[in-house]
Amino acid sequence: MALTAIDWAIVAAYFMLSVGIGLYFTKRGGESLNEYFLSGRQVTWWLAGASMVATTFAADTPLVVTGLVSAHGVAGNWLWWNMLMSGMLTVFFFARLWRRAHVMTDVEFAEIRYSGRPAAVLRGFRALYLAIPINLIILGWVTKAMIKILTISLGLRDVSVLGRNVPGEVIAVGICFVITVAYSAGAGMWAVLWTDLVQFVIKMSAVIVLAVYSVRAVGGMDKLKAGLTTHFGSADAALSVLPVKMTSNGIEAYAWMPLLALFVFLSVQWWAAWYPGAEPGGGGYVAQRIFSAKTERDGVLATLFFNVAHYAIRPWPWIITGLCTILLYPAGITCAVCVPNDHEAAYVQAFVDLLPTPWRGFMMAGFAAAYMSTVGTQLNWGASYLVNDFYKRFLNRTATEKHYVAISRWATIFLFLASAVVTHYLGTIEGAWKFLLALGSGTGLVLILRWYWWRINAWSEISAMIASFVVSVTAINLIKPRFPASDLRADAWVMLVTVAVSTVVWLGVTFATKPEPDRVLEAFYRRVRPGGPGWAVVSERAGFGRESIPGGALAWTNWIAGIVAVYSTLFGIGKLVLGNLVPGLVMLVIAAVAFAWIARSFREEPATLPGVGVPA
Repeated sequence: MALTAIDWAIVAAYFMLSVGIGLYFTKRGGESLNEYFLSGRQVTWWLAGASMVATTFAADTPLVVTGLVSAHGVAGNWLWWNMLMSGMLTVFFFARLWRRAHVMTDVEFAEIRYSGRPAAVLRGFRALYLAIPINLIILGWVTKAMIKILTISLGLRDVSVLGRNVPGEVIAVGICFVITVAYSAGAGMWAVLWTDLVQFVIKMSAVIVLAVYSVRAVGGMDKLKAGLTTHFGSADAALSVLPVKMTSNGIEAYAWMPLLALFVFLSVQWWAAWYPGAEPGGGGYVAQRIFSAKTERDGVLATLFFNVAHYAIRPWPWIITGLCTILLYPAGITCAVCVPNDHEAAYVQAFVDLLPTPWRGFMMAGFAAAYMSTVGTQLNWGASYLVNDFYKRFLNRTATEKHYVAISRWATIFLFLASAVVTHYLGTIEGAWKFLLALGSGTGLVLILRWYWWRINAWSEISAMIASFVVSVTAINLIKPRFPASDLRADAWVMLVTVAVSTVVWLGVTFATKPEPDRVLEAFYRRVRPGGPGWAVVSERAGFGRESIPGGALAWTNWIAGIVAVYSTLFGIGKLVLGNLVPGLVMLVIAAVAFAWIARSFREEPATLPGVGVPA
């Protein structure tokens, strides 16, 4: 693909803006760890929420969605849409509690909720585990995807570096990475947040434009639907948002989504499995944005905005382009870095073939923005664990804030260099991805209940992690060979077995070990005020009497309303885009009613509950 001077000027302007933001916030970000990792806890809800959305829009995300709809139609997205229920749980049950905890990282939570050596071991282990293997594989994964994108789109010539030929795409990605490291290491979270906002606007604009050009290329929406009906055998199989169909025999699942797998996705996985960006009970970089919010209300609104944008608004431009690629490239794409008949890569080929100047330059800037927003967050997030939860906690507890900021910058550079090594060897360690995530595949329930049941202790979490890892790895080796490749029933059985066994294990360990000391439980309760029957003994002893959970019954109705609102918005937008006006408007009216229900509760609640969020 040839880029004109105008295209390159757009790309250059984007890079200059990113660097300029980093330079602007360098002094402020270097004042303290609080400024460097949490922006001084002074972030508005819309900035924090936009950053959450931008971070989860990686360079490979549109490609993954394209692969899903190519194989399974629109309903293939239920493989990730199901996580909304966990996201809404974070909005109405955990966002306020995270903000009240007044911690710098979610890993630090271990030593305000638990005590002694088990708590310290849990904190240190999770800090290193998340910052190095998990974080580096995510960085390597998105970097590998960006190299693939640039290989297809630009086809740059090799460059001689120290006597070795280096692919031009690797050099180009390296430039993106170095610029990201520069503003992330220099200014910390302030630069990450504001560049995320700019990057989100660029990314969304680019993918919307590509969706419009893709529909034009196939002859319009009617021809798209007709072609998809022929390809999939029916309009429902291609365009239905539901992964099941109604027949004379009742509810039937499509072949790719057996009812058992659907049951597990909708009723188990979203609360039982830990996944980056969709942690049960919140956590990771979503929690980091909540910590940075000015008030509890800002934290809640940021998380609500994220879930609405992430699940309801953002997917449709990807989906529409993905559907168009089925007709434009029915056999997929062949390239040097593609798998055979690569349908995911068809998304990149579409923008190469369809977009004119200046939209080509805008799309290249959009892919760079998608890549850099994820990298910037991962670097800052990983460095926060290495410095706050390992270096400062275990190696050097008495240094100055300036010293810790300097170490944070070096930690960011270390993660950059380490991720380059991981990217180079990613082809040999991709299999480790599932094993690393297996460590958290059955820990979701304990991560939720630690907030609402005083009896959970450090050994509960430790045993849950160990049991989940051992059981899931064993189940994968014993169960998966009994099913055909890509059969989701195998994944469903692995999940059910892992959750059942690990839950029995951690419950048994919980009751076999001593609870946390009263002073620790009471200090945590005063700091966070989680309320509910699970804390009744502690709350009465601390002088608060019996308290309900924050929001009481309204929290449950808001959770249901949030799920209804987002799914109705998602389905309503889809209906309108596909030309079904009346059903689309009905769905959007339902969404509006659900959002109105949520809004009335926000008007009645204080921005921050007095007396909480301060270490006892």
